[in-house]
Amino acid sequence: MSTLINSLLALPGVRIAIFAILGILALLYILSIIWVARDSYLRGGLWVIWTLVAIIPLVGVVAYCLLRPSLYQIDRDEQELEIALKKRELLKYGQCGNCGYPVEADYIICPNCMTKLKNMCPTCGRALDPSWQVCPYCSTEIIDDKTRTSMVPVSRGDMALAPVDTDDLEYEDLDDNLDGYARGAHAQ
Repeated sequence: MSTLINSLLALPGVRIAIFAILGILALLYILSIIWVARDSYLRGGLWVIWTLVAIIPLVGVVAYCLLRPSLYQIDRDEQELEIALKKRELLKYGQCGNCGYPVEADYIICPNCMTKLKNMCPTCGRALDPSWQVCPYCSTEIIDDKTRTSMVPVSRGDMALAPVDTDDLEYEDLDDNLDGYARGAHAQ
């Protein structure tokens, strides 16, 4: 048997074929290590460690293929941006706590059941969250029922605040504005 193998190896065509096969296998081995390093880098993995694992013939590449992240890093970043954008868009909308009607974030009252959803700034007229103590748009301190003084801007250029007696403010105008919003008079 060994004489048969030795006689086959003595033939120049068989030697060339064996060297060609070994050369192709060595090239595939090196290319698989390069592929693992590049793919792991693009997927945001620990590419140096995966490259060292890929040095183990066949087992390293198979282990990487089984354990690699499913998405490239750029695809994960794009998905995170899309999710953040959709969350931001959803923040613009909500539901009326009373009737469940869909309302936008800047609605002051529900168009369906007329429930007051937000407060309105007495200075600039924008919708304010009920928990806010100051208007973020014009820096007016929000009037509390408990305190009867409020702070309003002294001038447009100067953001210093000066106390104002709220008994002098006309709340009827504010109520009229809210009634106008309830009737849809704000739409132009």
